[in-house]
Amino acid sequence: MTDDFPAEAAAIVQRHIEDEHGYLSWLNTRVDAIERGRIVMTIPYDEKLTNTVSPPTIHGGIAATLIDTAGGIALRTMLDDPLAGGVATINLNVNYLRRASGDLTAVAEVVRAGGSVGVSTITVVSTDPEEDSDVAARQSPSSDWNDAVATGQGAYRLFRE
Repeated sequence: MTDDFPAEAAAIVQRHIEDEHGYLSWLNTRVDAIERGRIVMTIPYDEKLTNTVSPPTIHGGIAATLIDTAGGIALRTMLDDPLAGGVATINLNVNYLRRASGDLTAVAEVVRAGGSVGVSTITVVSTDPEEDSDVAARQSPSSDWNDAVATGQGAYRLFRE
C-alpha cells in the first residue's frame, strides 16, 4: 500500500478514515492506496447517497467530498510528520463531467507542496462494483478524462509542525 511513505503512518491514516472519522466512516470510505504525494480512495455505491431520479445517480456532493478529502490527504503525505501537521482547504474547484451510478474512486496527486500552501489535482471515476472487484484495478484506476465523472483541484493551507 505504500511507496516511500511510512507504513505505520499509512495504516493510521487508513484506520482513521475507514473506522474513526464520523462522516467518512459513515460514507464507508476506503483507502485503496497511499504513497507520498498520491492517494486512491473509494466511496462505494449506497442508495442513501443517491439523487431521487430513475435510474438513481450518486449525489454530486459525494464526489465533491471525495475530491476535497483525497486532495488534502495527498498533501498530508508530503509533510515531514504527516500525523502531527495539518491541512485545511483554502479553495476547491469541482468539475462535474457526467452522472455517476456506481462506486466512486478518486485519484489525488500533489501538484505542489510549498511552505504554507499546497495544491492537488483529483480525478474521480465511477465503477460498477460487480464489474471491478479487482483490488489492483482500484489501486490504479484509469484517470483518463473519458472515464471521469468529476475532476477537481484543491488548494490547501499546510500546517507544518
